[in-house]
Amino acid sequence: MREALISVIVAVYNIKEYLPRCVESLLSQTYKNLEIILVDDGSTDTSGNLCDDYAGQDDRIRVIHKPNGGLSDARNAGMEAAKGAYIGFVDGDDWIEPDMYRAMYAACEREQAQIAACRYKQITRSGVIDASTGNSVSLSKAEALEIYVCGDERYLIYNSVWSKLFAESLIRGMRFPVGKNSEDIMFTTKAFCKMERLVYLDTAYYNYVLDREGSIMNEKAGERRLRDEIPFWREQIAYIRDAGMPELSDKAAYHFYRRMLFYYIDLMERKQTRRFAGEIVKQLREDKKNGTIGRIYGKDYVAAGDKVRMKLALMLPGAYYLAVKLYDKYVIPLRSKGMKKI
Repeated sequence: MREALISVIVAVYNIKEYLPRCVESLLSQTYKNLEIILVDDGSTDTSGNLCDDYAGQDDRIRVIHKPNGGLSDARNAGMEAAKGAYIGFVDGDDWIEPDMYRAMYAACEREQAQIAACRYKQITRSGVIDASTGNSVSLSKAEALEIYVCGDERYLIYNSVWSKLFAESLIRGMRFPVGKNSEDIMFTTKAFCKMERLVYLDTAYYNYVLDREGSIMNEKAGERRLRDEIPFWREQIAYIRDAGMPELSDKAAYHFYRRMLFYYIDLMERKQTRRFAGEIVKQLREDKKNGTIGRIYGKDYVAAGDKVRMKLALMLPGAYYLAVKLYDKYVIPLRSKGMKKI
């Protein structure tokens, strides 16, 4: 039986130093029935020429040249051109392991799953982080959504689309929001709400370059979080509720508020982003005023420590920041020493 065609969409913008590694990893896949769509998003370096060179070397590669419109726009262009029964995404500055798509396709077919997700290696300047166990597990829609929304240390099921393989029939007609960063949040949320089953592979088949200089994830962190991430997380909460899952929506809200407190601390760390930290507090106080925080933090699954942290952050955000810094400086090292003795 002939294996299905997988379309892999790669958005390319001014990454001439990284693109060869990415494309070579795709050409080296043990799964050969691939359609590799390189979307040159108006690059001003030689990335576009590199795309054309690769297309001349392998007829599985197709190139789309378009004016710069951002990552979402490039991915959308790739999706419109894709012909595969499955769709994958790879960022042009990352690369994948040789067996990634063979393993994910086989898992989807075996488990009759519409999505496969895998663990990924975090490639940082100080080293590689990989907590793979090699396990594989099939999850129902409810199980996968619970893990996706609430987190579970046994899984790395994050909103990133590049760590996943989607059945084309599941995401047909879906598109990424143009002009926004953190575009994966709602795309993945909508796909998860539509699917029936997901298979998770706890093997790091994807290599994610975490802190590349010039990456959009490293630029204008405050603006990105206030303009893009926070509105998307709020949209996620509403979308899950509208999809008929009110309890999961409330859990999403709880984890959203935990994330907001993290954002506050992170933005306070740098002088140039502290003005955005003030906006975080403003939004939290508005949610307290309209009763949302009180309702969510009244749930029995909300940790007592989180209730204390939220109360302090709302009343005295500066004191909350100081308390977190003192905890990180003194308490965590003491706990680490205690663990070593044990």
